[in-house]
Amino acid sequence: MKKAFEIIDHTADVGIIAYGADVEELFSNAALALFSLIIEPESIAERLHVDLEVNSEDTDSLLVEWLNELIYFFDAEHILFNRFNIGSLTHNELKATCHGESFDPTKHKIKRGVKAATYHMLSLDKNDDGYKARIIFDI
Repeated sequence: MKKAFEIIDHTADVGIIAYGADVEELFSNAALALFSLIIEPESIAERLHVDLEVNSEDTDSLLVEWLNELIYFFDAEHILFNRFNIGSLTHNELKATCHGESFDPTKHKIKRGVKAATYHMLSLDKNDDGYKARIIFDI
């Protein structure tokens, strides 16, 4: 199986490179990579789901907005996700169902805080193997 993502070092921040056979898988794997920066995704049970809709001007911006919406849910609602079903995805709109559970400090060990997905060094490319995106996060 092809890897879903990898974590890359960046001076004061942290980045990921996400992969996908299609754009939907790329967005799902980028979200999983985000939560792997915060916590071990295996420690998250699927006790609830949240339906999200994100809009932006283009696919690159949509990826950043999607990840920032997930960060918001963790910061404001204290919800961790480990599975993402992309229902529909166009160049400027995403609808997804995110599965996870509420943060429990007795169960979940936070690895690092992630403040935001950034546009710094953002890239989203398609090649013969599928899609690849690089995203740098402010920590």
